[in-house]
Amino acid sequence: MTGPAGSPTPAQRTAAAIELLEVVHEDLSAVTLPLALAGADEARMDIRYSLAQLEDYILPRYRSLDAPLLAVVGGSTGAGKSTLVNALVGHPVTRAGAIRPTTRQPILLHHPADAEWFEGQRVLPNLSRLRGTVLPAPLQTSEVGHADQIPEAGPVSSLVLVGDPSVPEGIAVLDAPDVDSISDANRHLAGQLLAAADLWIFVTTANRYADAVPWKLLLDAASRDILVAVVLDRVPPSAETEVSTDLRAMLQREGLGEARLFIVPEVELESLGMLPRATVEPIRNWLRDLAADAVGRADIARRTLNGTVKGLAVRVAGAGKAVDDQQRAAEVLADDVRDAYTDAVARILESTRDGALLRGEVLARWQDFVGTGEFFRTLEQNIGRARDRIGAYFRGEPPPAVKVETAIETGLQAVILDEAANAAEDSDRRWRSDPAGRQLLGTDDLSGTSPGFGNKVAAEIRDWQGGLMELIRTEGQGRRTQARWLSIGVNGLGAALMIVVFSMTAGLTGLEIGVAGGTAVVGQKLLEAVFGEDAVRRLARTAREDLHVRCEKLLRAEQQRFLVRLESDSGVSPQTLQARAKALETLAAAA
Repeated sequence: MTGPAGSPTPAQRTAAAIELLEVVHEDLSAVTLPLALAGADEARMDIRYSLAQLEDYILPRYRSLDAPLLAVVGGSTGAGKSTLVNALVGHPVTRAGAIRPTTRQPILLHHPADAEWFEGQRVLPNLSRLRGTVLPAPLQTSEVGHADQIPEAGPVSSLVLVGDPSVPEGIAVLDAPDVDSISDANRHLAGQLLAAADLWIFVTTANRYADAVPWKLLLDAASRDILVAVVLDRVPPSAETEVSTDLRAMLQREGLGEARLFIVPEVELESLGMLPRATVEPIRNWLRDLAADAVGRADIARRTLNGTVKGLAVRVAGAGKAVDDQQRAAEVLADDVRDAYTDAVARILESTRDGALLRGEVLARWQDFVGTGEFFRTLEQNIGRARDRIGAYFRGEPPPAVKVETAIETGLQAVILDEAANAAEDSDRRWRSDPAGRQLLGTDDLSGTSPGFGNKVAAEIRDWQGGLMELIRTEGQGRRTQARWLSIGVNGLGAALMIVVFSMTAGLTGLEIGVAGGTAVVGQKLLEAVFGEDAVRRLARTAREDLHVRCEKLLRAEQQRFLVRLESDSGVSPQTLQARAKALETLAAAA
């Protein structure tokens, strides 16, 4: 069923609003802000506050717009909140005293007919319920308050329910802990209760009405457009005009000009610590009038609800920005690591191009293999070499070509290990210069290679060399070349191909150019004689590309030691949260 001209009915609009709010709750619950960024702590607090307000007030109120109003009495330490609440119902129901913090458990006073609205978990669902009772006879005790009425035991996360006919039907009064309590738990609970209120009764004194903490909460009330009554307690008659005028001016400046201001004069308390009835009669009448006006109550509930949703929209948008900041910061940290390891791969490949690997042991083993540089002299020499290789086999010596492979493996492994260590050190340094990166690293030292990395590198190089041998076998399957490469051997041709891959001489100087360059030419000429010039170029290119891929794989695995610390997802995208914020703004505007 729809309204006029097919527009949604109020029930449909309410259902759509509840659905949106439940989705917002789900999204906010999924948000994680793992990085130590400026403003992240505040964003986390805002998210927790938003979730609590959704659970404690916004969703319950949308689901039951006709429920009684909840008036929360809050204020500073020693302002007289509990004494005021006792006076409003005409007898002691809360504890007041000099020892702070006084309010150990919040007490919710309601008319007995309204009990069903509060006995369940409709509002403040995270607080357990304790049932208090009101004794019919006056208390015969010197203390203010009594254990028979208010259960003393029970956790601070419990709500004491007291049904009292003195409370007007349609409105409940909740006595909250001090907003500036020395107890963290009390301060947190006071904020939670005030956030769940339809209206506030804010109690302060003539000498504390300008304190910063209460005003911070009053400004939050102004942002929510919540109905506020300010009770200025214990005001000396001689200062009433001056203090009340100053307080009204402050309320006006801060957007709370519509707040009701009640003055409670400084008087001597009656028996049982009660204020004289006449001092609080204006407040009692105001509450009674609110309760009696069903339409007015509904307007107050909708006004507060609308203002609260507006505030929620702002915090959801802030959460979206915080998530975006986290993602951008994570990407910067990830880029630092990727850049360091990409540069390391580039340096490894450059060292395989510039002839650096043809120095030292590799060069010596290659020279042992090719002799003076004339690989083939005559058939007799080939036969002699074959004889030498057979002799070496029986003496347990590796063939010269295998020695070349081993030297290349050792040299290449040293280069990869060195550059991987440089990349790790660079990444560790960059992260430690950033608070977020420093938090992710903690006490872990990632400035070197991971355990077992050297063995992984050696295995990868051997696999690469094995791949070269397979390339040569595949290329040499043709009849015209088979006899040639069989006479030399796969290992010999493989060693020659490796030398060709590493034969660029840009990094060599002086005598090295002549020696390494000359020996590399021998390898190239040998391969060209067996396979042809084009095939040699193709083999060398394939071998180099394979080496590139393997080096990238090795260092990509190494960089994961850093990147895995960034893999905790933010839970929901910033775009989604921004869209939710706009939807909440639209909801508030429509209301």
